[in-house]
Amino acid sequence: MIIQREIRDDRLGMVTVNAVEVSRDMGYAKVFVTFLDDSPESVKRQMDALLELAPQIRTLAASQVKMRVMPELRFTYDKSLVEGIRMASLVSQARSEDEAKADKFGREDDEEQQ
Repeated sequence: MIIQREIRDDRLGMVTVNAVEVSRDMGYAKVFVTFLDDSPESVKRQMDALLELAPQIRTLAASQVKMRVMPELRFTYDKSLVEGIRMASLVSQARSEDEAKADKFGREDDEEQQ
């Protein structure tokens, strides 16, 4: 919510925080993010902005969270969502190609039933 509501930076678009992993000693937090615009140039621009704004975001988060020590924020682009969509697309494409071949050459299921 802090990134969306309190950070005003033209370099940032729609940022989604997918997960946060905090180290055992609470020294740092690895923040996994994705962006609405996931083109490589846009991702680089937005990651650069987040890395630059990390101290400010940390300060804002510390004012809202009751912790003895606020971890240092390390932003990481989460490729898992993009990879998941790509894999789902590949599976869908392969199924469509299989169905097209089955329609063109006949289905094996039809031959087995006769």
